[in-house]
Amino acid sequence: MNIYINNKQTETKARNLAELATELGLPERGVAMAMSAKMIQRTQWNATTLSDGDSVIIIKAACGG
Repeated sequence: MNIYINNKQTETKARNLAELATELGLPERGVAMAMSAKMIQRTQWNATTLSDGDSVIIIKAACGG
C-alpha cells in the first residue's frame, strides 16, 4: 500500500505503526508518530492500523541547542 510519511509518498507492507517503525528501522527511543494531527502513544502503535493513503508524521528527537 502507499502512505505518506512526512508528506512523502512511500510504499509499505506494514499493517500498523509498530510494523512501520520496524520496517523503517526507527530506534526504540526518541521517536514519535502522529496520524490525523494526533500524536499516537507508542503503546498504541500495534493497535493503530494503516490504510492506503494514510498520512504519518515521524518526529525524531535531536540533542543540542
